Amino acid sequence: MRAGPLRHRCSVQQQARIPDGMGGYKQGWAELRKVWAEITVPTGRTSVVAQQITALVTAEIRVRPATDLVAGLRIVDGTTRYFIEAALPDNAHSMLRLLCSLVKAQEA
Repeated sequence: MRAGPLRHRCSVQQQARIPDGMGGYKQGWAELRKVWAEITVPTGRTSVVAQQITALVTAEIRVRPATDLVAGLRIVDGTTRYFIEAALPDNAHSMLRLLCSLVKAQEA
């Protein structure tokens, strides 16, 4: 495998309880680790949900195979956040395709 296309240094995050400084906790995102990734140009589509048009931007992120990269985690590339919907290994198990949706700023 060539390392050339894996040019984005991304953060892998999972939901966690983060101390709020007053003895309690709040839900937030904590970094698990960093990965090198290839992020393809996102595609978009619109759909009607509850009589409103909503936009869904999807991306395919390719990384080296890892057992800890599963659906429900989040990939952060700079200020762009992607939610992992599915993790699909290729037939040779040399690459892992992460099918992701773009996280809106207010959902971050």
